[in-house]
Amino acid sequence: MTPDDNLLFVDTNVLIYATDPRSSLHPLATATLQQMGAQGVVLVVSPQVLREYLAVANRSPAAGGGTPLNDVLANIDSFRTAFRVVADDPAVLDQLVTLIRQIPTAGRRVHDANIVATMLVHGVRRLLTHNIGDFARYAQLITVLPLVPPAPTPPDAEASTES
Repeated sequence: MTPDDNLLFVDTNVLIYATDPRSSLHPLATATLQQMGAQGVVLVVSPQVLREYLAVANRSPAAGGGTPLNDVLANIDSFRTAFRVVADDPAVLDQLVTLIRQIPTAGRRVHDANIVATMLVHGVRRLLTHNIGDFARYAQLITVLPLVPPAPTPPDAEASTES
């Protein structure tokens, strides 16, 4: 599939932050998703991301979750409406195997590789995530857009020299 620069794959952590008002990244995640949508960017997720969201958001509060199940399920319904949900099919599995042969991956990192494989199959080359280090090994294949708070603006040099 030909890559489409108007597509943006959204990682699970961004969805968690966007729907958890207790998170310090909630305002940033929400604003980023709204801004991308307003710019006409097509936000993309996969069934894997939605399953991960369900698993993480529905954990006990002590484990970093605590969103009531009905709210989690309502959020998944909203994601399915607002985002393009791409298939996780045999073509993705084939791409995953090819990718792991090229960039050996094991353990829980296979989930990240599967996201990249899904993106490649569906022509998505940009990923919005807070976990930028998890995807650094795929920099030659995808562009990672980090969900990080903007750096503080340095004080104006002229203003600091005036007395």
